[in-house]
Amino acid sequence: MKKIEAIVRPEVFQTLREKLVDLGINGLTVFEAAGCGNQKGKKGAFRGTSYELPLVSRIKVEMVTEEHRTEEIVDAIIEACGTGEVGDGKIFISPIEEIIRIRSGERGRQAVL
Repeated sequence: MKKIEAIVRPEVFQTLREKLVDLGINGLTVFEAAGCGNQKGKKGAFRGTSYELPLVSRIKVEMVTEEHRTEEIVDAIIEACGTGEVGDGKIFISPIEEIIRIRSGERGRQAVL
């Protein structure tokens, strides 16, 4: 099993969600997040005053999937979220040792489905 974490722009989340549902991925954990990377924050002006926000709003999406589905999910994330601009986000993939459903005690693959 693999855990896929994607940090994406908030405006592309709905498109990403629809792509994942089309792939049969229904189990997600979603967080509101803020961060910076190569984009280095955001500059703006309000009533003639310049300001800089050092952190930019992002959405973090996490899911656990079977190993053989990892690449198709990564491709869907890139397709849904990629604009070609700095700040499109990152995808992190980690191995999962064990999954246990608290309610039933099911383990492994059955706990994900």
